[in-house]
Amino acid sequence: MLEPFDTVDVIRTKRDGQELSTTQIQWVIDAYTRDWVTSEQMAALAMAVFLKGMNQREIFDWTQAMIDSGQRLDFGSLPRPTADKHSTGGVGDKITLPLAPLVASFGVAVPQLSGRGLGHTGGTLDKLEAIPGWQAELSNERITEILGTGCGAVVCAAGAGLAPADRKLYALRDVTSTVDCVPLIASSIMSKKIAEGSAALVLDVKVGSGAFMKELSQARELAQTMVTLGKDAGTHTVALLTDMSTPLGREVGNAGEVTEAVEVLAGGGPADVVELTVALAREMLTAAGQPDADPGAALASGAAMDTWREMIRSQGGDPDAPLASAREHCEVKAERSGVLSRLDALAVGVASWRTGAGRARPGEAVSLGAGITLHAKPGDRVQAGQTLFTLHADEPQRFERALAALEGGWEISDTFAGAGPLIIDRID
Repeated sequence: MLEPFDTVDVIRTKRDGQELSTTQIQWVIDAYTRDWVTSEQMAALAMAVFLKGMNQREIFDWTQAMIDSGQRLDFGSLPRPTADKHSTGGVGDKITLPLAPLVASFGVAVPQLSGRGLGHTGGTLDKLEAIPGWQAELSNERITEILGTGCGAVVCAAGAGLAPADRKLYALRDVTSTVDCVPLIASSIMSKKIAEGSAALVLDVKVGSGAFMKELSQARELAQTMVTLGKDAGTHTVALLTDMSTPLGREVGNAGEVTEAVEVLAGGGPADVVELTVALAREMLTAAGQPDADPGAALASGAAMDTWREMIRSQGGDPDAPLASAREHCEVKAERSGVLSRLDALAVGVASWRTGAGRARPGEAVSLGAGITLHAKPGDRVQAGQTLFTLHADEPQRFERALAALEGGWEISDTFAGAGPLIIDRID
């Protein structure tokens, strides 16, 4: 078969800051999917996009080509309305775990196709795999069955046939420093979500040191780009801009975050995790036709716990089984008394990654019990000698580099000026 383009010419076009045509984009995504374009070449093109950017037309074409690389799901026959949520990634961001069963407990189908850890940010699938027996891979038929007549909530990996080009590129971006790029993030997220077929989508776009978007202007650009892509595809899409300068909750790492999510479902848990879970649930329920629903009351009462347990069992997991735990632990203590005035999300995320909770190469196994427990959050008063953080790892040699990542990432002061809002803005 004679190829209509040369890969090097496509790379050069974007490297030189020129627009890629619709046909160039369609070809390069298709050729990458069938391995004509090599990983090295796609890495070069991804870096060119990272450096030179794309306009809205290019991003739309790139997203559509990713969708067209595989199949599309259709949940139009379900007896329940559908709504989904996606987070752009953060530190301690376990929101999907309580959110999916909470929304499903109101009779809304939640087809939550999720990913694995990317860089310093955790992955929902990695977290849930800390539950013995739980399976991330489900057939389309099984997904439809659970959503239609089962508990109504599915958290699973996108099938191999759903946007396969994104599956390859997602892993490549993680190891080529091209993750935090608006066109690539937007097209990656929206290609999967549009192909997934949900009628409504709520986006949690993180901003701050622990997010891929460090500046508010970047986060707004990403949110608006994705909302526009969703609108153009006929999917009701809303975005919340949320703070990620400080980790969410008090657990960072796979098993620890599952434990904390269960606490939230039982009516407890950290206030920031509860606040964001309720805000996103309210958006999803409104989009699904239930604007008067009260997810806050349902969460506080523990009403979604039964749905959580059924959701875990429906994917082979045992909700009562002990979770994975790390073999080694290391404590960081306060050197002085005062108020913890700063706790940098990126420093904590990288430290957790280095304990083994994240991966450095595509396909690498993660340590399900690794991570960090935060015994204090900004605004908490601490005493000299008090344990601030506990690091968990399977190999003690991991602690040196993890502690180095934490160095300078927190501060104890005499006073605390207060934290900004967790939910910064809403874009629709």
